[in-house]
Order: sequence, then C-alpha cells, then structure tokens
Amino acid sequence: MKTVAISVDQLRRPQPGGIGTYVRGLLAGMQEHQGAWMVQEVGPPVVGGSRWGTVAEKLRLRYYAERWANSDLGVSPEAAVIHATTLTGPFGPPRADVIRSVTLQDFVWRDQPESSTARGREFHESRFQLVRDREDIRIFVTTPTMAQRVAAEGVATSRIHLITLGLDRTSALSSEAAAHVLETHGITGPFTLCAGTIEPRKNLPRLIEAHRLARRETPELGPLVFVGPTGWGQVDLDGEISLGSVERGVLNGLLARASLLAYVPLAEGWGLPPLEALNVGTRVVASTAVPSCERRSDVVAVDALSVESIAEGLTQAIALPDDDAHKAARRSSVASLTWSSMAEQHIAGWQ
Repeated sequence: MKTVAISVDQLRRPQPGGIGTYVRGLLAGMQEHQGAWMVQEVGPPVVGGSRWGTVAEKLRLRYYAERWANSDLGVSPEAAVIHATTLTGPFGPPRADVIRSVTLQDFVWRDQPESSTARGREFHESRFQLVRDREDIRIFVTTPTMAQRVAAEGVATSRIHLITLGLDRTSALSSEAAAHVLETHGITGPFTLCAGTIEPRKNLPRLIEAHRLARRETPELGPLVFVGPTGWGQVDLDGEISLGSVERGVLNGLLARASLLAYVPLAEGWGLPPLEALNVGTRVVASTAVPSCERRSDVVAVDALSVESIAEGLTQAIALPDDDAHKAARRSSVASLTWSSMAEQHIAGWQ
C-alpha cells in the first residue's frame, strides 16, 4: 500500500470555494482506492472555537504557506506521493523516492489581477515560477486550454496531466430545508439562482442589471437569489436577495428548485456550479469564460461583458423545456463526472 500526502489547507480557510470542493472530492474519491492507497491529509491543525482560535488558525495557515515553499512540513516520511492541491504546496526538496504533483486550477491572478490583493498576486506568481522551474513536479490541470498555457510557459508536456473534476451525487439533496430557507426570505415561487462566492470576478453587477432587464419581459424568471460566502473584494448586490452560505444538501435543494442557474464570471478555472445545476436537472446560463461549459449544447452561453447578451441568455434559458424528460437528460449529461474517476486520473498521473 502506498501513502499519498494530500494538502488540505484550503479546507481551513474561511471560504474554501471551488478548490475546497475539489479537495473534498479528491479525498472522497481516494477512499474508493484505499486498498492500494493510504491518504494522509496534510495541513495546519484545526483550532477554532473562539476569536483567538480563529486568529491562531490564520497564523498557522500563514506559517505553513511560508514553510511549504521549501519544506514538507507535516508530511509523513513514508509518503510515496506528495500532492499539493494548490500552489501553496508543500514543495520540499526533490527526492528520488517521492513523486510530487500540484493541481493548477487557473491563472486568475494574471487574468483578473483586480480580483486579488497585490500580496496575493505576488504569492501566486512566485509559487507558479517555483513549480514551473522544478522539473520533478508534475502539474495537473482541468482543461486543455490550461494545459496549453502551462506548456507555453516552458513546461514539458510530459509533466502536464489533464484531470476532470467530479460531482457530488444528489443523494444529499435537502428539498425541505431549501424550501424553508427560501420561505424565510419571502420566496415561494419561481426564482433565478446564482451560486458561488460573492466576489468581483463573478461579474454580479452585470448579472443583476441583466436580470432586471430580462424580468421586465419575462416575469417567470422570478427574483434573483444569491447563495454562497462572501469572498475578497467589495460587491454591491444592490438590494437583491442573498442567502449566504448553506450546507451541501441545502445547496443541492436550492439548485433543484431554481427555475435556472445563472453563472456569468469574468474568469474561471473550471466552474462547478453549472455542472452541479445540471446534476439536478436545472437549466443553466453561463458565460463563455466558464471552461466546464464549453461546447455544451445544454447550456446557454453568453458574453460576460455584455448585459444585453446575459439578458437574452436568461430569456432563452427560461423558455427551454423543463419537463421530467429534459431534466433527466441534463442529469444524464454529467453522470460520468465522479470523484472516483477523478481520483483514478490522479493515480494515473502518479504512475
């Protein structure tokens, strides 16, 4: 049995986001291969429980981030594979008996520099350069476009491995809890849902304007409802309804109850929310910046920079058939996306 050390520091952050979903999915997928693999979760310990506990967690996150540039802090010496789920690491010295890898989700710090702090941009750029120059580190990416961009940076194609993210199955779907959350906010009829972290790169002001424009002609869109944690940067939701963070089952319930999901970011590494919506049979509008929706005929694609395009997409999507057969077709279209198959892709990349 081989031991793989997987960094889980993203799960210790206030807003784990889509990367957090990937980390949880990888851990779940590896459980199905536990006969051959033993997983060690690597990261700062959970403190919590008080204001000072929160401060301690932040300090430990920073401590690990700094040390992981050149050490394997917390990693078992018996690990045959050390996998960094983000550019944070760990990236200790090369070892002949260890396979190293990292998952690179995006180049958002370059593509949307205003969506991060100067310190964040510097951190990600320096860590990417470290990874790029370390020939012993294999790089996992989620799209062919990312593979091409990494190769263009001078990375040998033999180091680049393509993976496909999975989806949680809908067994954890809390319809009643979702209905209760909606009712407490006065929502009893159709609504348009936007799921994800509330931050500038999600392009929410344009979505709000487009939804208001489209709803004048298409009232069946219902109110625009946001669900998700608040991330870095100020975003004015302009009086729209925000449910905040909810647990996974409630999110699935909200996705299933929504008339459609609207997801129109300016930049995205992969984009799980649209696929999660399809996974419960819900109609989807997504910007062309969302890689997970490329060439999908069951998703209405729009221009993230055009309010008119987004508005037209909302109107077009709400008119799509939504009977049981079409819902089943949407669910079937993403049925092959499992965390187990993603784990198998990681294992193949470690061979």
